[in-house]
Amino acid sequence: MPARVSEAFILRTYPFQEGDLIVGFFTRDQGRLRGVAKRARRPKSPFGSALERLSEVRIGYYQKETLELVRVESAELVQSQFGLADCYEAGVALDYIAEVSDHLLPPAEPNERFYRLLVAVLADLRASREAALWRAVTYFTYWAVRLSGFLPTLRVSEDSLALAGAMAKAPIAEFGGFPWTRDTAADLRRQLTRELEQHLERRLATLPLMEAL
Repeated sequence: MPARVSEAFILRTYPFQEGDLIVGFFTRDQGRLRGVAKRARRPKSPFGSALERLSEVRIGYYQKETLELVRVESAELVQSQFGLADCYEAGVALDYIAEVSDHLLPPAEPNERFYRLLVAVLADLRASREAALWRAVTYFTYWAVRLSGFLPTLRVSEDSLALAGAMAKAPIAEFGGFPWTRDTAADLRRQLTRELEQHLERRLATLPLMEAL
């Protein structure tokens, strides 16, 4: 099959054989896929830094219906998260967003709204850094659960329910004016993370780190 080229976010990578990487990525048009990037761990890798976690790339790959893994041929960096590398809290938030996305997104099912959610939340994180980190994380968690189809009636305080209602109506870029309190956000966050855990096979590795911030 001819090579596809898609806009995508890199979700995770791990070593495979000598010098190669398994790459999990979420494309705008084909959904979540996994593939092998040959020679990606070698010093003169053809991929450079494009396979870093949550980098937005134009990824080229070959896909055969009989194989689970695609063959990743190229990755052109569109937007990196390198500007957050010096902020530990933002780094943990990026790990959390990548891990939740990797667990929740079903394989090979396009989800344009989830893709746009990642674009918006990552742009907000780059702009606000640690100043509004929990706003971005809570907004992402709310919509990740909602777009995955298992958001129940929230049993939280009236303030937290009002916060959830505001997030359901306003883009994150317009969300700064809402009366955001640490307690209200934490109340809603706890409820949403419980819902995430109930629908995942294992506990999210980054949750303890998030809770410690």
